[in-house]
Amino acid sequence: MTDRAARKGASSTKKETEMPKMKTKKAAAKRFKITATGKLKHGVAGKRHRLISHNAKYIRQNRGTSVGAKADEARVKKFLPYGL
Repeated sequence: MTDRAARKGASSTKKETEMPKMKTKKAAAKRFKITATGKLKHGVAGKRHRLISHNAKYIRQNRGTSVGAKADEARVKKFLPYGL
């Protein structure tokens, strides 16, 4: 065994490899928040432009955020592995 091979073997004390971290889908992170009870909160669609054609009740009811559907919850939470 050469001196170089002996040194190489001695310094190869790698720690055990870990699984890579999961990445958050940034598009979902910008659009959704998870509440303290685990529900999904999101902004309401249809508020960006052409609001003149909608009546005041529609605009008022779609103000703020709302809780997402239970059916979509699992799919969106998969995009947010560490929550928000």
